[in-house]
Amino acid sequence: MFKFNLSRARKSEGTLVDQIVSSIELELREGTYPSGTPLPSVRDLAKKYQLSTYTVSEAYQRLVSLGLIIARAGAGYRVATPTAKPPAASTWSAPSLNKAWLLSDVFADKTVPIKAGCGWIPNDWINESGVQHALRVVSRVPSSRIGGYGHPYGHSTLREHIAHSLRRYSLSVGSDDILLTQGVTQALDLIVRTLLRPGDTVLVEDPCYCNLLEILKVAFVNVVSIPRTARGIDSSQLEDTVRAHKPKVMFINTVLQNPSGTSLNASSAFRLLQIADREGVWVVEDDISRELTPPGAPCLAAMEGLQRVIYVSGFSKTITPAMRVGYVASNRELLSRLAMTKMAVGLTSSEVTERAVASVLIEGHYERHVAYLRERLSNAHAKVTRAMVEANLEVFHSPNAGLFLWAKLPIRPEDSIAVASDALTQGIWLAPGSYFRPGGNASEWFRFNAATSESPELWSFLKSLRGRVS
Repeated sequence: MFKFNLSRARKSEGTLVDQIVSSIELELREGTYPSGTPLPSVRDLAKKYQLSTYTVSEAYQRLVSLGLIIARAGAGYRVATPTAKPPAASTWSAPSLNKAWLLSDVFADKTVPIKAGCGWIPNDWINESGVQHALRVVSRVPSSRIGGYGHPYGHSTLREHIAHSLRRYSLSVGSDDILLTQGVTQALDLIVRTLLRPGDTVLVEDPCYCNLLEILKVAFVNVVSIPRTARGIDSSQLEDTVRAHKPKVMFINTVLQNPSGTSLNASSAFRLLQIADREGVWVVEDDISRELTPPGAPCLAAMEGLQRVIYVSGFSKTITPAMRVGYVASNRELLSRLAMTKMAVGLTSSEVTERAVASVLIEGHYERHVAYLRERLSNAHAKVTRAMVEANLEVFHSPNAGLFLWAKLPIRPEDSIAVASDALTQGIWLAPGSYFRPGGNASEWFRFNAATSESPELWSFLKSLRGRVS
């Protein structure tokens, strides 16, 4: 019963779980086995194909969720009674492209095959063995240790590990200086809710993280922007802008900025801190891509000591976005206020997820995986940058690291949404620059993810744009 031809080497074949599910699903949907037929036990199937029992068990559970098999206590797994056949697959149609889709539906939309504009690592780049091991570890934690809501600051083991990691960057912190959140986006939201009131002025970069703009919009604050340059920020323009508008908070991506891929140089970082200190401005340092950058990049929090700098980071770029764990490091008085806001708007963050992340960091060969990501991203950047030049795109900056490249298409700014919509009809997701600009102004600049932009179909489409503008 069931014959597999499993590939452990080729990622294109999917995980072992994917391959087992696909093979069994094909046989069951063809009606090869009548309902009630017993399946091999988890242990027997694992032994026959030299698999982990966890792998077989996960495959069986997935087949249960598909309604193809049923699990009976004491009787193992059996073929389920067939239900009505699903309707024939219809022709794929592109979703409607707008900012709401980019900010919400895109994260659940599995239909677009080429995600050149996405903001995460591809599924087959994830440290699968480390994540699966972590989930097994968490599944064995006694209920007495994970009952209740957990600590308002988050799981202590993970906070201590984060503090230890930050000390490598000369950031002197302990576990009591760390607040865990549901990703970096929640961390930014908590900071906005705690420090700002409607009508306050904030300073952001142009372009900047699109979700931050939406957070600020619903907070009814006044947003002032300053252009991001290849070296970070023009210090003279920053000083003039801060003096003229007197922002209460400044939001900065220090290294491998989303979306431009640029990093502050040391002199820009030092000057920024001087201006912020003199003018009494809070600096929120979004440092989500720190571990993907080469050593030596400036860290504002380490340079300033968390007096007026609020440090934000997380693990979506190195582990998986599905594990929604981020964190804030700040002075303890402010951290206490942030914790109160966190409890008021959402109670504690998920200790189960935080335990899983801690396991990945401590036991999942994390440092080796991050080194692998850095090397693979560097190679991807080289290929994608060459393709951009061949397609007549202007590259804003070539970081050779991190996820993002910011490139100018040979089109008129007012045509950018139409171009993105055309691409979507061909199964290509592009991220127009207007989504990352504080005013939402039309832009011929687009964000590209180096890890997801190597498809020949993508570059055929982009080369076809050459004749669009005379």
